[in-house]
Amino acid sequence: MNKTINNALFTDFYELTMAQGYWKRGINDHTVAFDYFFRRQPFGGGYAVFAGLGTLLDALARFRFCADDLEYLDSLGLFDQGFLEYLETFKFNGNILSAREGEIVFPQEPLVRVEADLVQAQIVEGLVLNTLNFQSLIATKAARIWLASGKGTVMEFGLRRAQGGDGAMSASRAAFIGGAYGTSNSLAGKVFGIPVLGTMAHSWVMSFPTELESFKAYADIYPKGAVFLIDTYNTLESGINNAIKVGRDLAKNEHNFGVRLDSGDMDYLTRKVRQKLDEAGFPEASIVVSNELDEMIIEHLVASKAPIDTWGVGTKLVTGGEDAAFTGVYKLAAMMSEGIEKAVMKVSDNPDKSTNPGRKRVYRLFDDASMARLDIITLEDEVPKAQDNLVAHHPAGDYRRLTITPSKVEPLLTEVMKAGENVKGLPSLIESQAYMASRLENFDSTYLRLLNPHIYKVSVTEKLKELKLGLIKKYLRSH
Repeated sequence: MNKTINNALFTDFYELTMAQGYWKRGINDHTVAFDYFFRRQPFGGGYAVFAGLGTLLDALARFRFCADDLEYLDSLGLFDQGFLEYLETFKFNGNILSAREGEIVFPQEPLVRVEADLVQAQIVEGLVLNTLNFQSLIATKAARIWLASGKGTVMEFGLRRAQGGDGAMSASRAAFIGGAYGTSNSLAGKVFGIPVLGTMAHSWVMSFPTELESFKAYADIYPKGAVFLIDTYNTLESGINNAIKVGRDLAKNEHNFGVRLDSGDMDYLTRKVRQKLDEAGFPEASIVVSNELDEMIIEHLVASKAPIDTWGVGTKLVTGGEDAAFTGVYKLAAMMSEGIEKAVMKVSDNPDKSTNPGRKRVYRLFDDASMARLDIITLEDEVPKAQDNLVAHHPAGDYRRLTITPSKVEPLLTEVMKAGENVKGLPSLIESQAYMASRLENFDSTYLRLLNPHIYKVSVTEKLKELKLGLIKKYLRSH
């Protein structure tokens, strides 16, 4: 991965000026808890997929200031020599609780809790947000595309349109968690163990005297599972016909083949191509499509029963398409000094932007059919249990409440880093993808649909609600 994110200068400048301020005031070693959560679902959807945790933990383990970093800060003329010497030994040695990668998540619930001294927790803010926001955005997009395809085969083709080198690598990783079968990104294949996939470009076809010769040459070199790009000149008049000719030669050695379309009316063309393949005796020949696909187009093609086997999705997947950013934020929730814990919160004129105070947990409540009914945010010392009558309040602190008796209760946060060291046995990327797929099964289709999804409830306990309202009243009196 990009070594930039292992450099402790990968932070917003005000984190450093605040850090020096904490150091000067002698509160730099106070233990604090920050929450990472997001405010609204991307793409107008009903759910998100949490991703980026593995990248974050690896980066935190190596997050350091090197000598020339400190020389650069010294050249700015804003930092005391004593503070720069303090940064020489900077190492993140805090604790992190987090949701699993691949978890299905919702606004307002804390997905990561960072517990560390004030300077450490402050300096890593940019890294936390940059890593988790981007990968969660792309994983969510991938899941939407995968579900729209009917849980079909989705190839991530986005390297050339991704936001720079690290954007391409992070997108390949996140797209795989979100359900992509493989990637065109060879380096991502090596680094993450993701299957690498690819056919041919139009330049291959154009490099030979004729389209037929280009297909024959490719089949000679790659006879097993060759996929021919058939839209360079004329899909129905030449491309598919030449693919069938070469396919007959491959069939003599019992090799199958496929074709890819990268332009035109995919609904019409794939039907005609399928017809020609079937009539020629190749019902097993696969059809791959690409070209500016997204979940809406794919859902339409699936609904119309277009005969498509594999979807190559690039730009709209790795860039997030119509939604440029995930709305994740990182907010101070608690401070601990001399054994005393103090809950803190941001109070806003907009109730939805007021944060939830204190160290917290998140639990998912299930009904008798193992379907998710509600996520509830609790304070650290609260543990909801199955078969209890639980009172859940709207997170904005208004009058809305409900009582629920869950058949099963699952905690969403577990410890993934302790004293700066990764907990052993964290899931692999393949396990995270499988987990994402299994967790989607716990939600009714109304929460997963692309248009006008049902809003999944995230609530707070009575105790957290009372703490929040009490702090709001206290802040309003004192300010």
